[in-house]
Amino acid sequence: MKTPVDIVPSLDARRQFLKLSTLFTAMGALPLLQMHKKAMAAEPNAPVRIGYLAVTDSTPLLVAHHNKLFEAQGLEVEKPRLFRSWAQIVEAFLSGQVNVVHLLSPMTVWARYGSQSRAKVVAWNHMSGSGLTVLNDINDITDLGGRTVAIPFWYSLHNVVLQHLLKSKGLESISEGQPGPKQVKLVVMAPSDMLPALANKQIAGYTVAEPFNASAELLKVGKILRFTGDVWKDHACCVVLMHEQDLEQRPEWTQKVVNGIVQAQAWIQDNRKETAHILAKDNPQRYTPHTYETLAQVLVPELLDTAQYEASGAIVNKDWKEKRIDFQPYPFPSYTEELVRKLKTTLVSGRNEFLQSLDPAFVAKDLVDDRFAKKAIQDLGGMSVFGLPDSYTRSESITL
Repeated sequence: MKTPVDIVPSLDARRQFLKLSTLFTAMGALPLLQMHKKAMAAEPNAPVRIGYLAVTDSTPLLVAHHNKLFEAQGLEVEKPRLFRSWAQIVEAFLSGQVNVVHLLSPMTVWARYGSQSRAKVVAWNHMSGSGLTVLNDINDITDLGGRTVAIPFWYSLHNVVLQHLLKSKGLESISEGQPGPKQVKLVVMAPSDMLPALANKQIAGYTVAEPFNASAELLKVGKILRFTGDVWKDHACCVVLMHEQDLEQRPEWTQKVVNGIVQAQAWIQDNRKETAHILAKDNPQRYTPHTYETLAQVLVPELLDTAQYEASGAIVNKDWKEKRIDFQPYPFPSYTEELVRKLKTTLVSGRNEFLQSLDPAFVAKDLVDDRFAKKAIQDLGGMSVFGLPDSYTRSESITL
């Protein structure tokens, strides 16, 4: 007889996916968008209302709130709202219950061009910060043949990078049925369900944001087969999404919101241990349910056992000198363009016909508004504050 951990994640994930599939269509999103329009009319000067999931991708939003960086900008801000699933956070955003969220970067593409929602990416939340975690007896990508791996959502960089790795080993990704020896079945699962599913051996692995990879290591139920930042250098899993209406009607307010987020990322650079304490469950704000030990494993660079990960193959590109997670806010256009190209050749379940008609260069300009991040960065002293060259262009590095 199956235990709840066997059946609940898959059923819940299917419900969440179906819900999101409806939300990310023009007709499905319409009632929520109408609710947002009414909310804006009733409250044109709404305070900063943050929506987030308990992953380290949300760190800058939470640090900005904790350190009162929004208040320092003269903004009114409410306590950030924790959501359990991407469906919940998207529904709250589209209806106007929250106005600043972090969202999976491919999901923002689906939001704008699938549901026709007027949403804009204004900044990145982080770089890297994700991994592919597997059972302890799996030592190579090829060992995943005939097995099941969980992803946080079809429209996620995790899915893109995982399929990139699987293809390199001649493995086919499937979404239905039993996988053959040269196939890997991908299932959508909430991050919080992945760890118990792995411990129960319901799945052979999962790819997700931290600290869920670190949790598997600390509990010794799994190991990191590969860091995603070692495949796509300095990628962004989650980005900051805001309503286009706010950008147009409240540009000064929007600039101040982005200022707070950018300042938080600059502060995190030199305060990694304190950042882990801020996010830990024993902080009075209780932003996340994670322990300091787990968060520090991700956020504090000194704790990264580079030699161990290089020996195991979790780190291949040694010259990249990637941190487990890093923070910088500028939304590089080259990343968005490459992301669109990759999505066109990645298996994504549900309605995805709009993808093939998307022009990468157009999406980079239409989906992303970098004005606010660029000004905030310049006011702080430029990209060098984040340890990067003073340039707003870069080349994408994706390898195996």
